[in-house]
Amino acid sequence: MASMKMLMFLQLNHFTFFFLLLKATAELHRLEHPAKTDGSLSILVVGDWGRKGTYNQTEVAHQMGIIGERLNIDFVVSTGDNFYDNGLTGVDDSAFEESFSNVYTAPSLQRKWYNVLGNHDYRGDALAQLSPILKQKDSRWICLRSYIVNTDVAEFFFVDTTPFQDMYFTYPKDHTYDWRDILPRQDYLDNILKDLDSALKESSAKWKIVVGHHTIQSAGHHGNTKELEIQLLPVLQANDVDFYINGHDHCLEHISSSDSPLQFLTSGGGSKAWRGDINWWNPMELKFYYDGQGFMAMQISQTEVGLQFFDIFGNLLHKWSASKPLFSIM
Repeated sequence: MASMKMLMFLQLNHFTFFFLLLKATAELHRLEHPAKTDGSLSILVVGDWGRKGTYNQTEVAHQMGIIGERLNIDFVVSTGDNFYDNGLTGVDDSAFEESFSNVYTAPSLQRKWYNVLGNHDYRGDALAQLSPILKQKDSRWICLRSYIVNTDVAEFFFVDTTPFQDMYFTYPKDHTYDWRDILPRQDYLDNILKDLDSALKESSAKWKIVVGHHTIQSAGHHGNTKELEIQLLPVLQANDVDFYINGHDHCLEHISSSDSPLQFLTSGGGSKAWRGDINWWNPMELKFYYDGQGFMAMQISQTEVGLQFFDIFGNLLHKWSASKPLFSIM
């Protein structure tokens, strides 16, 4: 009997150790999206868009279709706040078709859409946007909380930023947020940061691009997100991330970091935008700011990344490029 109890004890401890090992080595979900045959990649980035075509969402979508065809894009990145004002009510909410499927109808936009959740998405049924049922309704739709899209030439690390911000947990309950699968909050945030740091360290991609909804640095209406500056930014800087892309501020914006190669890119002009809403920023860092509607394009190769920002008329507002040698000298 004693030996039997000892065997059961060892087996239980073996399984407990195995479970803890799996938990400790958990990784972000990884998706593969091959680049073009020449190794290049073209994408569009839009955020803060889901208003059933109103507030010029349809006009922005029209220009995205034109530019998307010109650049022969591979996919679209959405920086969140996909459905206003209060997310989706469920997987059968008609807002999914009215704000997404029936708006982005151009042939060039019939590509995968890689989405993150914004704070407005958390005001509704957040799990609905994560449901495979939406992908059955529209095969373009891909939405997870935090995940990786590998394209060989670049890796995109999508981060769920809403749970980082204290105000959604501490302000008076003007809104209800869907925190299912998020609590306990600190454990959730710790796991995101740990898994992201590990994935970035293991990445051999030429370009590392992190996407989240909330700003880290911005001269716009919301300004800097202090929680992300404290918790997320050090992870990006320690792992030589090239770009942080966000929405949340309803504008188009490019800020160059003064102490690292990191570029902060805001593309949150998919529909309703603020006018004349800008805070002072060091002009040596603020390369571009436009407080209207529009979107961003990125063209990526092994040696260069080119950025372009467009307004709702298709006018090119800002362009910028960065380069790296084809082979690194050790």
